[in-house]
Amino acid sequence: MRLTTLSDYALRVLMYAAAENERLVTIDETAKVYDISKAHLMKVVNILTKAGYLKSVRGRFGGFMLAMSPEEINLGAVVRTTEPDFALVECFATGNQCVLTRKCELASVLNEALVSFVTTLDRYTLADIILQKKNFRRVPPPKDETRGPDLGQKNARASSR
Repeated sequence: MRLTTLSDYALRVLMYAAAENERLVTIDETAKVYDISKAHLMKVVNILTKAGYLKSVRGRFGGFMLAMSPEEINLGAVVRTTEPDFALVECFATGNQCVLTRKCELASVLNEALVSFVTTLDRYTLADIILQKKNFRRVPPPKDETRGPDLGQKNARASSR
């Protein structure tokens, strides 16, 4: 499962806005903090504003800020708002052409996994992942560090040697 860039950026925008604690944040500064496209961020901020997570102020001295407290912003709800679909496999999407659809049990297994994923996100709010303002300084991560789950892949490779 991989979240779209839209969801990734949405969560990061909310984290940055929360760290700034009711100060208007600009798209320009957010783009610099994360080193990402202003055009992408404008789309993300627009979606989050329409969904009620952010409030924005137009104009020269404008920007955006959280529209509700971090405790009220559920991560599962944000991901549901920003993900266009959860079509992990072809048979989840409209226009499905898979010849196995009528007999295949893979869809039910993947649907169960997807429900578990979103249910986990539902247990957390933005308040659970807030960082302090100082955490947004540009410090590159170590080149060999990954943050994703192992899921037993390293152990399986080591035992097969």
